[in-house]
Amino acid sequence: MPDLPYLTLEYLATAVILLDDESRIAYLNPAAEHLFDVSGKNLLGHPLQQVFTHTEQLASAMQQAIRNNASYIEHDLTLGTHAHGKLQLRCAATPLQFGKRCLLLEFHAMDMPLKLAREEQMLDQTQASRLLLRNLAHEIKNPLGGIRGAAQLLEQELEKPGLREYTQVIVQEADRLRSLMEKLLAPQNSSHYSALNIHEVLERVRSVVLAEMPEGLTIRRDYDISLPAMIGDKEQLIQAMLNIVRNAAQAMQGNGTIVLRTRIARQATLIKRRHRLAVKVDIIDNGPGIPPELKDKIFYPLVSGRADGHGLGLTLAQDFVSQHHGMIEFDSEPGRTCFTVLLPLP
Repeated sequence: MPDLPYLTLEYLATAVILLDDESRIAYLNPAAEHLFDVSGKNLLGHPLQQVFTHTEQLASAMQQAIRNNASYIEHDLTLGTHAHGKLQLRCAATPLQFGKRCLLLEFHAMDMPLKLAREEQMLDQTQASRLLLRNLAHEIKNPLGGIRGAAQLLEQELEKPGLREYTQVIVQEADRLRSLMEKLLAPQNSSHYSALNIHEVLERVRSVVLAEMPEGLTIRRDYDISLPAMIGDKEQLIQAMLNIVRNAAQAMQGNGTIVLRTRIARQATLIKRRHRLAVKVDIIDNGPGIPPELKDKIFYPLVSGRADGHGLGLTLAQDFVSQHHGMIEFDSEPGRTCFTVLLPLP
């Protein structure tokens, strides 16, 4: 039977953890056991840092509460657990006195409301990025014709055949950029949807990236071969996956390991719609991770973590995936970055 100070906490729906003056767990109620999928008896007396991972935000909130001797609320807290990976929570830390100083932590799960809000924000961002890219493509397309024509005229005036190789490069690159601009200007309904196997898409991407970086890069497969066929535009999905995988390879400077993992996701909520089944593609690399200052704007156009990057790869990937009513999520820290692409199944 719990002691009197703890008795009321047993019946709360809010997850509660009580820490002693050395930040060891003195008590947690059944709601906390359910939220974190742990056994309270096994955790009593253990330091908080041993029970959870990614405790930096929580430690900061605890310090604020102790320093000010008042409740401190962290509205968007990321806390790692051994059972669930990372959880998005709202946490209130309150200093108390029960003979000795202790700290009361209250946790509220924020995963679904926060996920829906972020999806809505990402959808608005995708639409704004699409408009910006179309305007940018329109402005770039016209000068490209002039560059191409000038290169052809210059080629006719050159006497040395070897110099014509340079003008051919100009013409070919102008044609490639013009083709890209036409794709950006094409209406969304120009997509060609058909039944496809997501593993054929990933195998094409794998072969292209390994051909670009044959030394030092390893791309491992972790496929669920039982995945059913999905409906989509194969070329768009190849380009979307290619942009993500190529970004990962370039971030590692061609030296590292990328894992392509496919699984089935059940009851997935994508862009405010719930789907019974979805294809889940994880693209995991062991590179340096995304810089913290870029995490909130990584999908914005013209934002890149590389000095020579144009910042359009992830923007286009997000646009193509959103046209398939899917979503791209990511989780990054030094040594591990995972981009997750979710695509609904019919």
